[in-house]
Amino acid sequence: MNQLNVGLIQHSCSADTTANLQKTMAEIRQAVQQGAQLIVLQELHRGLYFCQQEQVEAFDLAEPIPGPSTDALGALARELGVVIVASLFEKRATGLHHNTAVVLEKDGSIAGKYRKMHIPDDPGFYEKFYFTPGDLGFNPIQTSVGKLGVLVCWDQWFPEAARLMAMAGAELLIYPTAIGWNPDDDRAEQGRQREAWITVQRGHAIANGVPVISVNRVGHEADPAGGAGINFWGNSFVAGPQGEFLFQADTHGEVTQVVAVDMARSEHVRRIWPYLRDRRIDHYGDLVKIFRD
Repeated sequence: MNQLNVGLIQHSCSADTTANLQKTMAEIRQAVQQGAQLIVLQELHRGLYFCQQEQVEAFDLAEPIPGPSTDALGALARELGVVIVASLFEKRATGLHHNTAVVLEKDGSIAGKYRKMHIPDDPGFYEKFYFTPGDLGFNPIQTSVGKLGVLVCWDQWFPEAARLMAMAGAELLIYPTAIGWNPDDDRAEQGRQREAWITVQRGHAIANGVPVISVNRVGHEADPAGGAGINFWGNSFVAGPQGEFLFQADTHGEVTQVVAVDMARSEHVRRIWPYLRDRRIDHYGDLVKIFRD
């Protein structure tokens, strides 16, 4: 497959998880009508980003995999003949939960899943309270549209994760995301944060010679404790294997966009920029240390 049509779905969410799923599924249908073969959804697309505060009641939102969401999305994938990357709050056992991306194959089956490895713990993003770090490693998921290197949000800041996926044969790097600003930050700081987020992921595309797909949510979500809340900044994008923009959404709007990705370009780019060839793995041993004192 030389060209892959990727559907990005960027939207706001409400507290009504059923309505959110229906909205997402309607947008999936629209993307497939536009020719999408692969759909990428934003992080935790079924509801509000509940990690702004530590609330035990939020664990009620978790579900098993397979479960209700994978059943519904799997049936849709089978009906439309499309591969779907979805992001769910996984209940593995009582008291054991993960932030999990699951890939639904065209026949509705679960092709594989990835449990978020890097878990943040910052004001407004208290994910360590909810999510156990993943235990599935950095392994691409084989699908009918290619070998997908699926990662999740905070993972996007770590070049090691992207490299390990690429080394394992990932043909695309995919990042379902939920990231935004504190409304109290000034405009200059907001701009720096957004540009850093875009730049580091474009860097992963360049350093590994593969396209990157990043899908974020939009809209303001209130802080349950009465704080400033989060303004999710959208800007979902697709970058080619030299970091070039193939598409970039805006900051505020809901977007369903299909982007044509030339999957053959990675072969050419890796020939002219052979970073994997020139890696000095005989001198990288200190990378397994937390810090070099």
